[in-house]
Amino acid sequence: MPGLQLFGRRWAIASDDLVFPGAFELLVRVIWWIGVLVLYSVHKGHFDCLGGALLQSYFIVLLVMLGAVICCMSSIVYISMQGTISNPGPRKCMPKLVYIRLALYIPEFAWAIMGAIWVSDNGVQCDKTVVHVILLTVIASWLIMLFTTIAIVIVFDPLGRKKALYYVRDEDHNLESSQSDQLLYNFKKTATRVWETRIRLLCCCIGNDNDNRVAFSSIAQLLTSYFADTDLVPSDIAAGLTLLHQEQDKVELSRDPDEVLSQSPSHPVRDDLEVELGKAAHYMQFAAAAYGWPLYVYSNPVTGLCKLCGECCQSRRAQHDIVGGDNLNCHFGSILQTTGLQYRDFIHISFHNRIYEIPFFVALDHKTEAILVAIRGTLSLEDVLTDLSADCENLHTDGVDGDCFSHKGICQAASYIYRRLINDGILNQAFTVAPEYKLVIVGHSLGAGAASVLAVQLRSSFPTLKCYAFSPPGGLFSKALADYSKNFIISIIVGKDLVPRLSLPNMEDLKNRILRMVVNCNRPKYQILLHGCWYEIFGGNPDDFPTELDGRNMASLTQPLLAEQTLLVQKSSSYNTLTDGSSPESPRYPHLYLPGKIIHITEDSRSGWLCFSDVKYNARWSKETAFSSIYISPRMITDHMPDIVLSALRSLCQERSGCGPCQTPPHVLRTNQV
Repeated sequence: MPGLQLFGRRWAIASDDLVFPGAFELLVRVIWWIGVLVLYSVHKGHFDCLGGALLQSYFIVLLVMLGAVICCMSSIVYISMQGTISNPGPRKCMPKLVYIRLALYIPEFAWAIMGAIWVSDNGVQCDKTVVHVILLTVIASWLIMLFTTIAIVIVFDPLGRKKALYYVRDEDHNLESSQSDQLLYNFKKTATRVWETRIRLLCCCIGNDNDNRVAFSSIAQLLTSYFADTDLVPSDIAAGLTLLHQEQDKVELSRDPDEVLSQSPSHPVRDDLEVELGKAAHYMQFAAAAYGWPLYVYSNPVTGLCKLCGECCQSRRAQHDIVGGDNLNCHFGSILQTTGLQYRDFIHISFHNRIYEIPFFVALDHKTEAILVAIRGTLSLEDVLTDLSADCENLHTDGVDGDCFSHKGICQAASYIYRRLINDGILNQAFTVAPEYKLVIVGHSLGAGAASVLAVQLRSSFPTLKCYAFSPPGGLFSKALADYSKNFIISIIVGKDLVPRLSLPNMEDLKNRILRMVVNCNRPKYQILLHGCWYEIFGGNPDDFPTELDGRNMASLTQPLLAEQTLLVQKSSSYNTLTDGSSPESPRYPHLYLPGKIIHITEDSRSGWLCFSDVKYNARWSKETAFSSIYISPRMITDHMPDIVLSALRSLCQERSGCGPCQTPPHVLRTNQV
């Protein structure tokens, strides 16, 4: 922070990022230099063979060249270790050292070619050991140059020249506000185009129709808006995350237990929680089944494929209303194995998958006398694009006072399923078969969000419907819709799951906190990353270094970082929030909330190790404010996995009395403890 400036452009690497790659190359070069020196000393008097004079010259020049590289890399590593993330002053000579190091590749490249020619010369009759060493030297030279080229490609920033031009113009000229705004506009326009190109390349296999192009453009604008006002390189973000994780752990360790209890709303009937947990444990099987064979095989690595073989060879397309790509019936077979239902219990199954169009199935659950609509979560690039279409879209709902809007991508996915269920007569067909059954909608992750929106859309037509949203996305409903949905939606969240805490305001808050951490920490980045890796792998006590804003370093925040007029930081809402300690007057993104009433499942204790661990869980009603910020943890991803959610619910169901609905049928999904 800021990015290293070379050849008139900014790169996605900082001057303090060269400690670890430089140290690795330095180690390789020192070993290489010692090996060549020993070999030269041993054969010093034996260069009288054919081609020996050239060989002796090759060794001498190679030793000198390796010595120059070692001196240069030692200087780069030493300088890179100086200063802090926000104070690159002690590293101001780094660009010159990098230029010198890159210049040394020219003679190294020439010497590698010469070595290759010498080795390939059949007329050379020197010691085979020497020939083999020269061959290894040539190979090592080419490998190092190859990895250097790959590294340059990785840290190349397509916006680097624009950034450098933007900063230089602002430093050299006292620009008027209108000129500065025009520069910023041009920069963001270029950034949007770059992001859109990246998304198109990443998703080149899913087509380029009008819906896809609109989604690409919308996501590119969102990513530009989020990243445009900071000058952080990826390693800065990694350092900020590890600092934030330790900071959050320190706060959690010092928290009063009474404060934790205060996050739970008072609930008059304890049995209500027990009943809902039992139903959730039962319905989660259907939410997990919607993922099809990938989750089934992942959860049953030994027997999963064998059990699916018999199902995959049968053709049931004529017997059931199946839409989409499941030619081998593997998805349908896994659904049968997971849910324990019979063929005749399925009304409609759709594996069709595009942007804003996600798979789902409708089935009869005779155990709870329910018509189940189960919606699949994120499992494809199309689903990821649906997730990332995070703008707001109006969701008009009768009887709700206040603004009614929702996550755009999820809202459109729910509208697609709504049209299928109503316009295609799927629900009418289901209620014709079982008119006395109630309607239940379930889903996990993206499917939970779509299920919640679908429940709001169907609520007026089916007043008794219920929705169980497992690990739903956090930025889903406006406040009015979130309060309205508490009458018929239950959200279940496990542990430190990232997705229920994931919303645009929370991401903006995370960015501000990362900026605060890296600006206020007085340790070099390599120390932060080393201690962070140790802490994440082996645990221990959080490091004790200043990361919070206080009066002593407030003045430093109001000054440019190393006198660099970085408009993308200083004139952004993120930087202003850091300096005044308050939230922006007009938030960049509207606040969206979790749907329905929330059951939060947390770990009480854990014994054992990895898949042999025994975890005890606790569940309580929770408020949406408990998920108003992102919690950094190694379990933030694993707690979101559907098999972990199902395992937690089953564990709670076994421990508590009165959980009749959670009796599971045979051949259901096994779960792996993580």
